[in-house]
Amino acid sequence: MHEPTAIADSGPLICLARINQLDLLPGLFSKILVPTEVWNEVTIRGKDHPGAAQTKQATWLTIQAPDPRLVKSLSILVDAGEAEAIALAQTIPHCTLLLDDARARKIAQRLNIKQIGTIGLLLRAKRKGLIKAIKPKITALVDNGIYIRHELVDAVLKEAGE
Repeated sequence: MHEPTAIADSGPLICLARINQLDLLPGLFSKILVPTEVWNEVTIRGKDHPGAAQTKQATWLTIQAPDPRLVKSLSILVDAGEAEAIALAQTIPHCTLLLDDARARKIAQRLNIKQIGTIGLLLRAKRKGLIKAIKPKITALVDNGIYIRHELVDAVLKEAGE
């Protein structure tokens, strides 16, 4: 069973696209929303960066602007993309926020917004049988310049039985 709606920040989109795993998202969620600022950050301002083209070609992504009043107060605490993602999540019941940034995750947690990061998405994909193993995906992320705390890697691999 798919979870209803995911709202993506740029981090998980870029990470999954860099390792050619962006298509895991529609296997995990019925609907994937991308705030306008996140879309611009990844596909327009980041058009020459890895992951931009794959994200732009994902026809199952829906761009949706959040309430600007909610964004304004969040913009003091986090970057523009994260502020829009959190603001949008505040208005969509039962959604999951795809978010890697620790500070933004703490804010989302304080607002009682369910969230998951890139590594958690890979674990969920393995549990659903969408991927066979997490370790090669983590290795690919690290090889693509993505920093992942060793404690997180160890914990997830243990949880995944790898």
